[in-house]
Amino acid sequence: MKSKSIAGNYRFLLILISAMVLGSITGYAAPDFAHGIKFLGDLFIRMMFCVVVPMVFASIAGAVANMKSRKRAGKIMGVTVLSFVITGAFAAIVFFVLCQIFPPVLQPWKSLSAEEVGEHASLTEMVLNFFTVEDFVGLLSRRAMLPLIVFSVLFGFSVNLAGESGKKVAEFLDSLTAVMMKFVQIVTYYAPIAFFAIFADLVASYGPQITESYARALVLYYPVCFIYIFTAFPLMAYIGAGMDGVKMMMSHILKPAIVALGTCSSVATIPTNMEVAEESGISKDVSDIVLPLGATMHMDGSCFSCVLKICFVMGALGTPVSFAQLPVIVLVAVFSSVGMSGVPGGGYIGEYIIASIFFPNQMEVAFPILVAIGNLVDPPATMINSAGDYVVSFIVSRFVDGKDWMKNALAKKAKA
Repeated sequence: MKSKSIAGNYRFLLILISAMVLGSITGYAAPDFAHGIKFLGDLFIRMMFCVVVPMVFASIAGAVANMKSRKRAGKIMGVTVLSFVITGAFAAIVFFVLCQIFPPVLQPWKSLSAEEVGEHASLTEMVLNFFTVEDFVGLLSRRAMLPLIVFSVLFGFSVNLAGESGKKVAEFLDSLTAVMMKFVQIVTYYAPIAFFAIFADLVASYGPQITESYARALVLYYPVCFIYIFTAFPLMAYIGAGMDGVKMMMSHILKPAIVALGTCSSVATIPTNMEVAEESGISKDVSDIVLPLGATMHMDGSCFSCVLKICFVMGALGTPVSFAQLPVIVLVAVFSSVGMSGVPGGGYIGEYIIASIFFPNQMEVAFPILVAIGNLVDPPATMINSAGDYVVSFIVSRFVDGKDWMKNALAKKAKA
């Protein structure tokens, strides 16, 4: 039964990859035909552009508006979010350094003129654009995703603070989120046709460099994910509960890791994470907050893939990547990954945000490339995201229940 479930979760991913492969073959064999069907891919991209603004607003504002936190819950949530941000930023920095040492793309796919590439904003302009737009109408643009996220968080807090008066607004946001997710599901059914057309056109336009570049990206990404589990995760467990925490984590981490790898969904891994958290002595109120919140916010694997996507497309376009861009890339990696890990494939929202920030003048080219990388690295990324939720609960327990939380919990359990 379980094998059937895993096969079902991978079926659509395999269909997408097959469409990409067939499209690539078509691009090599019949470039004129490939250029002629490009509009089929453009149709998918435009539909995604239309749905992304209301979906991001509703999902983020709704999540914040419906938070119910008291004093201890507030402390748990504060430590949890801070831990998520720190570990995500650490993951992004590590992978950025690796991409500098082993660039995923060695040569640009195509020489672009300065006019086509466009001018890059200064660091101060990028930070300003990161938080704000000039007026409310600007928030409705597909080029203003991160300001929309900031606005959505503040709007959600306002609804939450309004109490009873904001209850109906919070319910509306929840309903709108559900509707938008269904809309994305419907659009996604068209994705295989779109990906066939997109990759046929990409290969016809840019040639064999694509295959080499994707292979380099995967060879870099997959080993790093597995190394991260056996290096960073033990360090986090040690911070949370010393050597006892490392032993406990290593004896339980395999179960949520396998479930996440099989389902490609952080949400689907929550029950397994809850089970191993209880066996590890983590208090119920900690696991009840950390694990569901982690399913939509904790994404070290997604931060890896975000940095890979940015460096990959910059390399393909011939745009230099330097350490001066590291602060902005880390910020985008952390914030663009919010909400990506809750559903299989992440709904392509993260890719959209990356394209809107770094490649606003080449979104039609950058977006499908970003989505393709996302599909190829989704299983190990989800594994890191989901298994990492369980490990972060060790750190949260350390700061909420004291340094001896594990010994006390296991001793209490032994007496029961």
